[in-house]
Amino acid sequence: MKAVVLAGGYATRMWPITKHRPKMFLPIGESTVIDRIFADLEADDRIDAVYVSTNERFAPDFEAHLADSDFDKPQLSVEDTTEEEDKFGVVGALAQLIDRENVDDDLLVIAGDNLISFAVSEFLDYFEDHGAPTLAAYDVDSREKAKSYGLVDLEGDRVVDFQEKPDDPKSTLVSIACYAFPQDSLDLLPTYLEDGNNPDEPGWFVQWLQNREATYAYTFEGAWFDIGTPESYLDAVAWHLNGDSLVAESASLEDATIGENVHVMGDVTLEGTTLEHTIIFPDAVVENGDIRRSIIDQGTHIEDLDLAGALIGAHTTITNGTDE
Repeated sequence: MKAVVLAGGYATRMWPITKHRPKMFLPIGESTVIDRIFADLEADDRIDAVYVSTNERFAPDFEAHLADSDFDKPQLSVEDTTEEEDKFGVVGALAQLIDRENVDDDLLVIAGDNLISFAVSEFLDYFEDHGAPTLAAYDVDSREKAKSYGLVDLEGDRVVDFQEKPDDPKSTLVSIACYAFPQDSLDLLPTYLEDGNNPDEPGWFVQWLQNREATYAYTFEGAWFDIGTPESYLDAVAWHLNGDSLVAESASLEDATIGENVHVMGDVTLEGTTLEHTIIFPDAVVENGDIRRSIIDQGTHIEDLDLAGALIGAHTTITNGTDE
């Protein structure tokens, strides 16, 4: 099998935190979102190549990241885009990658911003047992949330209906952007696109495919986070920390109170400050603040402020209500 890790998004909903870094590099504890996926793929002997599908703007970041990692399988496959409006859509980009890399095996496709609690090997076991297109499905327990995803309708474990981002979802079971396709199913991608079907989300292809081939769902419990908003990133870190905190040894704390689900990275300075459910990137300084459910990027200086739900970009100074 081959694997494609989708890492071409620009994550505009998380700017300024992701304006100059791929969201897949956001830390989850001591690792990153995408490295958790790479580790699973590296350990599975069925996967003999991992293509990291990204855009031209972030290609140098991925090159440097992979060069510094211990992973052997991942290799870049770069889309010819530098801006959000240039994107081909996920299905269009996937079809181009398959052609560009001459992929002629079964294929695992997984979003690089997925934080999942199941092992990819278990998903692949399920796929091999069924020998048919397979998706991973999760109950988000909210019809409002379900509107943002592909809604899955099952008979047993077979997909009998699939609706991408429905206005009025009938259930809360959704597809989580983890798919496995037999090589024969991938041969249908050009037909799908040539017929003028939606080239964006993979769910549109699955919706089209399940009317032509038996398609199955691997349902799981536990946790899943689609790291596409500041709130979902904070929730993912909180799930990982499970109420604990993670403070780098090089951080300097003076009269600081560290609450639950706090990640303080290297060379941060905290003075007279309380933190709760907050992520602070390296080299930031926070003095006399009460910071809750916020993300503060690297090199930032905040003084005499109480913040809740804040997203502060890198190298920003905010003191007494003024910023620069």
